[in-house]
Amino acid sequence: ERGAHYLAVVKKNHPGLHQRISRLPWRDITLDHYDRTRAHHREEIRRLKTAAFDHIDYPGARQALQVVRWRREKTKGKLTIERVYLITSLEPGQADGDQLATWIRGHWGIENLLHHVRDRTYSEDDSKIRTGHLPRTMASLRNLAIGIHRQDGHTNIAAALRHTGRDYHRPLSALGLTG
Repeated sequence: ERGAHYLAVVKKNHPGLHQRISRLPWRDITLDHYDRTRAHHREEIRRLKTAAFDHIDYPGARQALQVVRWRREKTKGKLTIERVYLITSLEPGQADGDQLATWIRGHWGIENLLHHVRDRTYSEDDSKIRTGHLPRTMASLRNLAIGIHRQDGHTNIAAALRHTGRDYHRPLSALGLTG
């Protein structure tokens, strides 16, 4: 309603949508963006392709995106190749490959600080809670816990959870409820 658009990662926990997007003829689609960086003891190559759609069977989705990342650790020489699929409500031509790549990298910054922690530390993707408002409520509670630990200066949320779990006064203290 306000003219905003979304860019969303399509994970395997949405099997139908993931399968439809991953089976597109990506080999035949031209490259929209290419980026090569060297930092943090690794070399990375990122390639972005976009495919326009009239209907993806997802509200407002107009394009599917594929990002392929090659990452080589300089010290060990280990090569990792990762394919990530996304959808966006942007119409073709509303954003070029450079803009999309920048937004995707920004999304991954959030992903690394929040969603990755929820996935790895809380095993959120394995949760059996799937009905009603409970999944969103649990995600909100996890976000609250992560935010409190970060505000308390913790960078390793798993270690912070172990630490606060050893004494029931610690979580209350982190919330400012005890002295």
